[in-house]
Amino acid sequence: MTTIDTATITVELPEAFNPRWSRLPGIQIDGRRISIDPAQYFFRFESHSWLVADWELVRSQLLEVEESTESAVEQLALDFINAHAESTSDAARVLATAYEVYAYLFREDHLASLGLPQITAAHLRMLREAATLMALNKVELDGHISNVGPCWFFPAATSVVFDLDDETGGMLDEVYHGGWFNEHRRIEAIKAHAALGGRLVHGCQSVPDQSGGVVAPYGASMAAFRDDLAQFKAGWIDEVYAHRVTDAG
Repeated sequence: MTTIDTATITVELPEAFNPRWSRLPGIQIDGRRISIDPAQYFFRFESHSWLVADWELVRSQLLEVEESTESAVEQLALDFINAHAESTSDAARVLATAYEVYAYLFREDHLASLGLPQITAAHLRMLREAATLMALNKVELDGHISNVGPCWFFPAATSVVFDLDDETGGMLDEVYHGGWFNEHRRIEAIKAHAALGGRLVHGCQSVPDQSGGVVAPYGASMAAFRDDLAQFKAGWIDEVYAHRVTDAG
């Protein structure tokens, strides 16, 4: 583990997170207040800066903008990031911004049209919580993965926290990285992730691979990202699963 800053990260969010997140090392939940000890929580924590943009600015100036034959949605998002995003070393700001992004993307009015009756409002809450914490993960422009926490491995982390079986955890992972299996929602996600300075990318081909995801800057080397991920993922996935409660009752 590489750590550059051991100061506790503390944020108060609009929604109380499930207290079982405390099953993972280095994280404590007190209602809406989340405290993270980087030295215990992260597998790798080499960077203490992130790119963020104001969520209300994203809402007012990007979410309703339509792509055209001259400017694809990815270009719209990149232009917005270049114009409005700024570097911050305030991890609490990153988490607060991520919460707004995922409260929007995983909102309950999507459920009726999702076509997956087994996905419930409770599942959306799990997605919001896990994705918010994933925002502290980071990939550099050269593709090097600088920050890795347990929520990189989405099915493993959610199985520990929410006592999910493998099938349910995998199903949630599909909803998370599949853009809800819908181009309209994928476009929503591209725009919303501009608040976190990039686009959501995944190392995985499908659920069994469980290679996780991260909001990466546009232009990051995906070849180097893939190679870096392949070197560490198996051992760290096992470490996350080691915190699973065997008797959920």
